Amino acid sequence: MGGDVYAKIRLAAVQAAPVWLDREATVEKACRLIREAGAAGAKVIGFPEGFVPGHPLWYHFHPATTKHSLRLATELFKNSVEIPSPATDALCEAARQAGAYVVMGLCEKRPGTYGTLYNSQLFIGPDGRILGKHQKLTPTVGERLVHTGGHGDTLRAFDTPYGKLSALVCGENSNPLAVFALIAQETAIHVASWPSLPGRTSLPRSERGVITGRSFAFMSKAFVINACGTVSDEMREAFAYTAEDREFLADPELSGGSTIIGPDTKVLAGPMGPEEGILYADVDLEDCVLAKVKHDFAGHYNRADVFTLVLNDRAPEIFQRRVMADHPVTADRKALPADAAAPIGIGEDLSHLNTLVRLPSAIVES
Repeated sequence: MGGDVYAKIRLAAVQAAPVWLDREATVEKACRLIREAGAAGAKVIGFPEGFVPGHPLWYHFHPATTKHSLRLATELFKNSVEIPSPATDALCEAARQAGAYVVMGLCEKRPGTYGTLYNSQLFIGPDGRILGKHQKLTPTVGERLVHTGGHGDTLRAFDTPYGKLSALVCGENSNPLAVFALIAQETAIHVASWPSLPGRTSLPRSERGVITGRSFAFMSKAFVINACGTVSDEMREAFAYTAEDREFLADPELSGGSTIIGPDTKVLAGPMGPEEGILYADVDLEDCVLAKVKHDFAGHYNRADVFTLVLNDRAPEIFQRRVMADHPVTADRKALPADAAAPIGIGEDLSHLNTLVRLPSAIVES
């Protein structure tokens, strides 16, 4: 029979711990893992939340204003990643060598500043170019002490030869509106990035990942890469505040649990245990077609005349510089009050004026 032929590819979920709060060493480790997955034939590789240089999980245990917490928050900022930077250059080169799409979880800071972090996912193409990024829309629990929220300009799916590629961070994989925004953009492969540990009252990471991943797959009819972090001994030492904390952190069942899930919600690979490693699944994109025969929630199985989701894809501007200048009164220009902004005449040379300063929160294109 004729017709379209859909790709059969290998997906990979990286499950590992960062080199705790060490950007350069963690980037080196990430590059090694990318090359390893690429050598194994992976075409899409997903990483855990905040992999570079680590995630602020100490707030599950330590009071926010202790010297220990403040020191860790400072080290987190010092080791966070600017986009672009030498750190992203190294990650891009590893993706190029692997010939794979990479979704990297990282803590992002605004270039050239001393404050404000984002919980981000960086999208890199197999040619080694940055496709864009996603910034987590709403920080969760202790993240709010170090992360600000992203905006709609980074909530998007990216074109690949295999279909649209999307990603969300941790709890927002359960946000119905964020999920539908990606479904409406026809995501076919989705990376759900998870941290190394759940909260004390949460389900174990593997169970939470499977529940959320299968739910996302059922609604989107996409493949889901659940990439979960693990906990190193160095991280356990940094997190523990009480004897009870040490007992909690010693439980190996809390971390890990990476899975890869098909558009029919079947678990194709995993869940992994708490060990470090790379999980693979060979998939056929035609499975997305079969799943959408029954339900296409952005198409035939919805009602645009009843429901409409509006996405604001512009980042707000916290600071604007407006031209405030004195102009002589001419025959065609009336005098203005002293505190009024003078109008700008057509054809006037404004090259010497900086008319707008914009926070760099828009998607980075390279």
